[in-house]
Amino acid sequence: MNRRIPVAARALLTAATAACLCAPPASATEAACSGVLFDDFAYDSHTDPRLAQRGWQLRNGGGGPGVGGWSAANASFPVVDGQPVLQLSAHTDGTTGGTSQAEVMHQRKFFEGTYSARVRFSDAPVEGADGDHLVQTFFTITPLAFPNDPDYGELDFEYLPNGGWGEPGSTMFLTSWETYQPDPWVADNRSTAVRSGFAGWQTLTVQVSGGTLRYFVGDQLVATHDGHVYPETPMMIAFQEWFIDHAAHSGGRSTYQTQNDWVYYAANEVLSPAGAANRVNELRANGTTHRDTATC
Repeated sequence: MNRRIPVAARALLTAATAACLCAPPASATEAACSGVLFDDFAYDSHTDPRLAQRGWQLRNGGGGPGVGGWSAANASFPVVDGQPVLQLSAHTDGTTGGTSQAEVMHQRKFFEGTYSARVRFSDAPVEGADGDHLVQTFFTITPLAFPNDPDYGELDFEYLPNGGWGEPGSTMFLTSWETYQPDPWVADNRSTAVRSGFAGWQTLTVQVSGGTLRYFVGDQLVATHDGHVYPETPMMIAFQEWFIDHAAHSGGRSTYQTQNDWVYYAANEVLSPAGAANRVNELRANGTTHRDTATC
């Protein structure tokens, strides 16, 4: 089991509700979701008005997870290998006040189907000393309305390049959450740990269909979860970069980055990782940088 507070355990969930990111709760039978989401992240900056117009929220302020605050300015959109990317930066000097993290989250309107993203993980900082306990993540989530909320759900790809949560080295956690209780802490999830390095470009895909969750890194099936951790309600899509703690920090300021080439969601379809990538390539070939017909 992944021994940590889920990414949902944070002030963002209140803020997300206030910002109308969350649809009204729905049962599995009511969640008749359809459509697709594709985003090539072709934006000018974190202040580009199209981000909000298209349902993305860039986080500012405090709250968990992690040990510092959050800044929308930690998201940027450089061109890498000829394609625009969403670049998330997080930095720390080993203090709470000197730590800043990044999160980008979409609206709550995604349920069964296929979720896929092409992400470039990094094992080393772009500035400063290495070794920090860092989380680089692509995930889906439903807000927790109250402790042990049965309608809560969360599906995580979490890469820890320098270990953490009891792991001494690079580890990918694939975690499916049923619910949790913040205080006293009680977690109800299933988690698979893949103890290996994943630096470089990786296509992350999770199939949500028929009561079974299948997690892929590249074309490799790395985790299968089912039973009560299968989500019951629509979810949001998000990317984060954050620090677990300061225990392994050394020296001055260290800055880490991940890059996200694209994200794709197809409701009620089970696509292979290659199938999702082919859909993206077709959209790009037609000059499409964004499409959103997803609804719940």
